[in-house]
Amino acid sequence: MEHILERASVMRAAEAMKSLGVQGSIVALSESARTAQEAADSLGVEVGQIASSLIFKLPSGGALLIITSGRHRVDTDLVAKKLGIEKLARVDADFVKEISGYSIGGVSPLGWISKPEIILIDEALNDYNVVWAAAGHPHAVYPTSFTELLQSTGATPMVVGS
Repeated sequence: MEHILERASVMRAAEAMKSLGVQGSIVALSESARTAQEAADSLGVEVGQIASSLIFKLPSGGALLIITSGRHRVDTDLVAKKLGIEKLARVDADFVKEISGYSIGGVSPLGWISKPEIILIDEALNDYNVVWAAAGHPHAVYPTSFTELLQSTGATPMVVGS
């Protein structure tokens, strides 16, 4: 699985981590971390410790990145209301790849091709000392913390679901 670390998308995530001073190292998993539950099972941690990067389209056409805890679903109506917009649009795999440079299942919160217009982070991630985020591939993750994610992404903390 070490070849995963040589993939361009993982190396881009690693470079972003290095330039932003992120302390953790990327871990290549033998099992897929395409979903929060798969990642938690592979790592032997609670599903809530998985920091999933979900992308939505704003009315402006720009991207909204929500870094959410794997323990719940994003309430898109709640988030839209808090942002003062009518609704969040779902996106397809092509939009995700075009805007972030990553494929669904491996979207890192760092190292995007185009910076998201808005970045939110789920306050529930602050319940854990260590959380795990994708690192550019469904088999690549890295350990971090709520505070480090805040600092490295410039995200705004918000309750995004229940």
